[in-house]
Amino acid sequence: MTAGQQLAQTEQGSAGDLYPAGRLAVAAKAAANAGLGALLLTPGPDLRYLTGYDTHPSERLTCLAVPAQGPPFLLVPRLEFNSAQASPAGGMDLEIIVWDETDDPFAIVGHRLTGIPTAGLAEQMWAMMVLRFRDALPGTRQALAGAALRGLRIRKSPAEVAALREAGAAIDRVHERVPGWLRPGRTEQQVAADIASEIAAQGHARIDFVIVGSGPNAAKPHHEPSDRVLAAGDAVVVDIGGTMPSGYCSDCTRTYVLGPPPPDLAAYYQVLKDAQEAACTWVRPGVSAESVDAVARDAITAAGYGEYFTHRTGHGIGLETHENPYIVAGNAEELEPGMAFSVEPGIYPGPHGARIEDIVVCTAAGYERLNNASRDLIVVGT
Repeated sequence: MTAGQQLAQTEQGSAGDLYPAGRLAVAAKAAANAGLGALLLTPGPDLRYLTGYDTHPSERLTCLAVPAQGPPFLLVPRLEFNSAQASPAGGMDLEIIVWDETDDPFAIVGHRLTGIPTAGLAEQMWAMMVLRFRDALPGTRQALAGAALRGLRIRKSPAEVAALREAGAAIDRVHERVPGWLRPGRTEQQVAADIASEIAAQGHARIDFVIVGSGPNAAKPHHEPSDRVLAAGDAVVVDIGGTMPSGYCSDCTRTYVLGPPPPDLAAYYQVLKDAQEAACTWVRPGVSAESVDAVARDAITAAGYGEYFTHRTGHGIGLETHENPYIVAGNAEELEPGMAFSVEPGIYPGPHGARIEDIVVCTAAGYERLNNASRDLIVVGT
């Protein structure tokens, strides 16, 4: 039985539990299978995934250690002990070790893990801490914890899918209000401020990004809202997302137009909509990630717009907005039930641009869309 299969068995029937205690044992086995003597996880998505403990990174070391053999432990600064204890980690069979301001926390970890040949480090660990662990564990090779955890996090449990579904519904409600903020004379920044407030009002704990690209800025996929003033005839690409209290993320893009769309925009938008629909429909267990990208890209290329589709078709989503699997050429990984990712082709000719993005989950029967706001080109002000 693989670590992923063991995790699925551990979580079966526990859809209400986002952070089951059994993940620690499964992670230890995955570490052993990956040739890692221990996982060392500082604040970030991996730590939260295994324990439910969400805390900010700082110069004071917080570290979850998961040895391949032996009990796991969570090292925290004394001033953060109560928060750690109050988190789901406090209810697990997990020793919480407190260190004081005059202690060397890296030495504490090094003493407990003396002799391990390889340590898997959190991929978002600060470089300062990587080097301190190198000194505290002399002779221990450093690798990435993702070698063990990737296969666990990439397949979402029923509870995780439910959390992503809640996030998708929340961001859909924001998009439903966007037309009321789009009108000539307002700036992108003013629209973005309204959207950000609504993301919070719709239940997100954190606003992660607000992209409002109007007119020629609609052709910049990662445009930062500017002081450009919206004008009649503008296409407006709105790509927004945040993190829910559960820790799981939303991400959805819709394209709007102020007044009747220019004929060229209307023409390529239909191509885009058909390509996005075809790519979603293609999703099922056993097809490759790159084939989903190919379905969208081939349709757009066949219509003559291939050069204007300048990014991958999608990215995984969960405790991070961008995580595995990536829906891109070269990724031959086969989709499995529980994998969640965006399908977001775009066409950006220059005078304007458009993108449609939904989060989908691969299911045993095919796929489920987690975003259900209208995918039509939304005409505002007519």
